[in-house]
Amino acid sequence: MNSAPIRPLSRWPKGAPAWPIPLLWTLALGLWGLSRQDSVWRDEAATWQVAGRSTGDIWHMLGQVDAVHGLYYLLMHAVFTCFGAGTTSLRLPSVLAMATAAACVTEIGRRLAGVRAGLAAGLVFGLLPAVQFQLQEGRPYALVAAGAGVSTLLLLTVLEGRGRAVHWAAYGGTVAVCGLLNWLSLLILPAHLATLVWTRVPRRTWTRWAVAASAAVAAVLPLIVFSRRQAEQVSWIPPLTWHMLIGPAVLLAIGGLGALLDRPCAGRLSVAAVGLPLLAVPQLGLLGLSLVRPLFLDRYVLFSMLGLALLIGTAVGTAARAAGPRFPRASAWLVPGVIAVVAVALLPQSLAKRSPSSRVDDVLAVAADVRRLKEPGDAVVFVPAARRDTALVSPGAFAGLRDVALAKSPAASGTLKGEEAAPARIRAAMLAQRRILLVTDVPEAARAVTAKRDQVKTAVLKERFRVVADIQVRGRRVTVYERIGPTGEA
Repeated sequence: MNSAPIRPLSRWPKGAPAWPIPLLWTLALGLWGLSRQDSVWRDEAATWQVAGRSTGDIWHMLGQVDAVHGLYYLLMHAVFTCFGAGTTSLRLPSVLAMATAAACVTEIGRRLAGVRAGLAAGLVFGLLPAVQFQLQEGRPYALVAAGAGVSTLLLLTVLEGRGRAVHWAAYGGTVAVCGLLNWLSLLILPAHLATLVWTRVPRRTWTRWAVAASAAVAAVLPLIVFSRRQAEQVSWIPPLTWHMLIGPAVLLAIGGLGALLDRPCAGRLSVAAVGLPLLAVPQLGLLGLSLVRPLFLDRYVLFSMLGLALLIGTAVGTAARAAGPRFPRASAWLVPGVIAVVAVALLPQSLAKRSPSSRVDDVLAVAADVRRLKEPGDAVVFVPAARRDTALVSPGAFAGLRDVALAKSPAASGTLKGEEAAPARIRAAMLAQRRILLVTDVPEAARAVTAKRDQVKTAVLKERFRVVADIQVRGRRVTVYERIGPTGEA
């Protein structure tokens, strides 16, 4: 007697949802090593210190700097208020958001290409390197990815003929919220536009999409206009170079191959019609914008990874379906087998992204050294002033230290790093100290000191102080200086 072939995916219970499996898978990936050995790097430190301010202080700051992240800061302020400040509350919203995005990818793939393709897409999504990096990041990009997944799923519902006015309202609202989290996420609209063109939707659908899209853009437009006044915040982004095109080119090549396997056909709603524009249009759009003003950072279009996962999942699903007639047992386990192989192959990278060394620096590690090295009566200075984030995230470690360069606190000045005194006053204040702790970057990551105030700090320390302790840890450096000669000497 021949035993029946094992076909776990082909025997998927009718009507049973597939999305919980990738959701739980991505959630597990996010919770794995969530604290990154109790490390927090400079970008997350900005979230941490702003979220700890009052709502009034946050609004005051947004008028001066970082307005583009205003909604996210207010959200994280609510999270910190409810659950307290910590690495878990800092990163858990991103974990939950990315798990939601994985669920959306799964459902989109299931509707367009079947359960196998949907499961493969959702499971692959959580393994993508860019996704794994932002999965545990206390910044808004995972939330944008979740919103992109929800809006694409809503659009698919409408294109399948099941949409109502409430779906269009939810679509426009979701795109607007994503735009308020990061207005470059509006690049999803031309991606969806390409899908509408590809599938040749009727005029009625065009009209409703145009209304919803216009409403979303109108809601975000004031933020776009206002944030342009703070354009110096992205002045550090380097101009576009040829080698920066390699990553997008590889992604588009992989996605294009997956689209070909889906046998794209104009006028047909398919994974290729949804996934390829979702991958390609934001990438190409950001490259185009970067020709005008340098803006190319892959995290700005992280949501395009939804399209890549859809296309890869479809390729795996197509392979499993093609192998089914001749190799029923093998095809039944192709999807879990591929996911297992990919997970093992990416394990070194997954481990690396969960270590403190995966980020530029660690503000908490150097704070622990400051706590250990400080003595009563010591002062502290920061070069550049932005390294004050260490004290803002770990105020207890700096208790008792006098920040002699600071004239106005970050909260009072509505800035991220505070306002410092005039160079002459900084010099005088430093010369009045017996011991000073300098918090700065390690030499390999340090930029040339160009600000006048920072030049004064380094000059005084070099001329009038000697080093008595120097520790470098995870991208940050704390050096203890002791005064040569009597204090107050000019």
